[in-house]
Amino acid sequence: MTSIISKIKANPKLKRLALSMLIPKNDNRPRLWVRWFLNPFKHKKGAGSIIRYNTRLDVFPFNNFQLGKNSVIEDFATINNGVGDVIIGDKTIIGIGNVIIGPVTIGSNIMFAQNIVVSGLNHGYEDVTISPAFQKVSSKQIIIEDDVWVGANSVITAGVTLGKHCIIGAGSVVTKDIPEFSIAVGNPAKVIKKYNKESSTWEKISP
Repeated sequence: MTSIISKIKANPKLKRLALSMLIPKNDNRPRLWVRWFLNPFKHKKGAGSIIRYNTRLDVFPFNNFQLGKNSVIEDFATINNGVGDVIIGDKTIIGIGNVIIGPVTIGSNIMFAQNIVVSGLNHGYEDVTISPAFQKVSSKQIIIEDDVWVGANSVITAGVTLGKHCIIGAGSVVTKDIPEFSIAVGNPAKVIKKYNKESSTWEKISP
């Protein structure tokens, strides 16, 4: 199966044909037959996990989507693996209205509040004779390690890693890696506290 997908991706004509079979023209959602007959066999949902009825699953069989055990994707969230895998661990909450666009790896025991955007996708803009809407897209892996808490209305941009047990304040825009056991806030997000393991306290970071 993997070798067939690789051959299709490497051949522009086959790729266009395959995409037309999977995705309706002028749409970014998989066709109904893909959602009913392909995705259930391709993608993995762990025991005890819940995907709410109003979740928009724009997931395709040519990339991976995986949801771990006892995790929840709340209503009005959108999951899109069109340009890269979306992997979600165990006991993780994807909050109401979240948008997750791969390539993204999300660990276990994570809390995403409401209206968070996590996107590994960027559009080109360099050629000023062409609208960015029609320029090539690029993608960079986002990694969110275990025990992270992301506040409402935050944005996590392509290529960022959030270290274990870091906290992202509400409304933050994260454009650079955030180290483990730290608190970051603002636009662009900056670390304001770090956990001192020796003293077992959260210490403020001097400006």
